[in-house]
Amino acid sequence: MWWGVAAALLANVLYSAGFVLEKRALAALPEVSVRRPARLLRLVLGSWLWIGGSLALASGFGAQLVVYRTLPIAAAQGIFVSGLVILVLLSSVLLGEETSGRERYALGAILVALLMVVLSLKEGSDPVSRSAPAPLILLVCVPSLALGVGLYGAAERRARHRHRMPTTGVEYGVAVGLLYGVSSLAIKGVSSHLTTSGFGSAVLGLLRSPYPYLLLFTGVFGLVMSQAALQRCRASLIVPVCTTVTCLFTAVLGTVAFGEALPEDPLRLTLRTGGTALAVSVLLVMPKHDAAPEPSAQAEPPPQSPQPPTPSRELPSHEPGRPAAEDTGVPAGQGAAASPRKGDGEHRGN
Repeated sequence: MWWGVAAALLANVLYSAGFVLEKRALAALPEVSVRRPARLLRLVLGSWLWIGGSLALASGFGAQLVVYRTLPIAAAQGIFVSGLVILVLLSSVLLGEETSGRERYALGAILVALLMVVLSLKEGSDPVSRSAPAPLILLVCVPSLALGVGLYGAAERRARHRHRMPTTGVEYGVAVGLLYGVSSLAIKGVSSHLTTSGFGSAVLGLLRSPYPYLLLFTGVFGLVMSQAALQRCRASLIVPVCTTVTCLFTAVLGTVAFGEALPEDPLRLTLRTGGTALAVSVLLVMPKHDAAPEPSAQAEPPPQSPQPPTPSRELPSHEPGRPAAEDTGVPAGQGAAASPRKGDGEHRGN
């Protein structure tokens, strides 16, 4: 059992580091879109930083296989949620992201909710299931995949509106979390087929099950959807939302699908169901939009120093002893000051 706990903590570090590295790599790339998956893959595969992040995520996948062979589904999700703390710290240090006060309260409530789920566990009383009926797995997973893809498509359509508020990425996180929840159930199913004896028969049995095909679907679509979402939204918010949805989905539906019964003790049952309800309610009230940046105060123009009065121009007199003409404000050579006035000649002739 302790091997499972250590593997879960290692998976937390690998997943958090992988998401942060991918987010940092995506920040330096042109905008990617799910509508152009070939271009997206070409761009990310050209970034060594992104490749390093994807290798960290793949290693976390391997650690998760060990977890599901040694721990019940609900217990594993309770440990996985501790990765939120690592994710927030790495996002703050490496990405410079800051969470708002409301989001910190929401993340704290999520941790409390999942702590309630962990406290509902009791060593030795929660058996680790090894199999689940394939029709039941498909009944749980196929509608969830359709819901996740549809929710992501709706968020994409709203994001293309011109006069929209900047989204925080909650919708993206819920959509990707549903896909990763299905992937988590598929990993649980794959781990049940890993045996030390009869390797050939184990591979044949795995190929006859729905698990590798669910993994293929969630791997391709989850990769494309998560990269576009990570580029547009803060990792310190979208990844915790995604992780919460994944953990709740796996803990609740995985427990039902794999036949890992809920606790019979009233206190433990209340903790498990109450923690699930609290986490879902927190997701519903989390802010859907980033706060608009405050307009920067415009610097007032510096006070202008008073200009000295312009000296008046004096027009030269044409007759000795005659005072100079007053300045009319008309440039020299133009207007009445430059042309002889009517009647001047008559006056002079008199």
